[in-house]
Amino acid sequence: MDGQGLIIPLWADLIAVGLGGVQGALFASGFRGEDRRLDLLGVAIIGIVMGMGGGLIRDLLLNVPAATLQSNWYLLTATGAALIGMLLAGLFQRLNAAIVGLDAVVIGLFGAFGTTKALTLGLPVVPAIFVGVCSAVGGGILRDMIMGLPVAIMHVGSLYAVAALVGCAVLAGAQSAGAPSLAASLIAIVVTAVIRLLAVVFDISLPEQRALHRRKVAVETSAIPIIKP
Repeated sequence: MDGQGLIIPLWADLIAVGLGGVQGALFASGFRGEDRRLDLLGVAIIGIVMGMGGGLIRDLLLNVPAATLQSNWYLLTATGAALIGMLLAGLFQRLNAAIVGLDAVVIGLFGAFGTTKALTLGLPVVPAIFVGVCSAVGGGILRDMIMGLPVAIMHVGSLYAVAALVGCAVLAGAQSAGAPSLAASLIAIVVTAVIRLLAVVFDISLPEQRALHRRKVAVETSAIPIIKP
């Protein structure tokens, strides 16, 4: 068993990869561009990227060998999951809640595993949380870049990265308080998923930059004396 296995069980990492692969394939299967559509190979590639992207970015930031390339099982799992996602696309496209729920769980899994591995390797709390968040949103960033779409976390949305940030912070705090890694990870996954789901259900998002700019201008101009004729 390699260093990755000593930190995160192989089966747990493969669950995250598999769910990410299914979620990526479901997203790609429902994609309808203005002048182009994805073929089966394109959908499979997006599924694989979603399944393996978070782990690759995590290990790149930690400057350790990419765990997803140290075993046959990662690529096989991501590929198989992408195929399953394609086969079930018709069903899941009618069950939008299932896709959103799956997305929330995937964010939580990659965030928790990224933060756990960073802490285990000795990183301070704040950088470890950063690694966890990058791992959680990394697959989605790569997906959007490959598909030529605006990167989701850069635009107004339903607290995608914020949910990961809170979950990773909860995990780091729980471990600092002496909680076992498994319990801390489970709590972080639940917290991340709940925040993400509530944000989607109630359409909660961070304020738009333009709104902040307008408020700033209003405050600044209020200090300017108005000369009345």
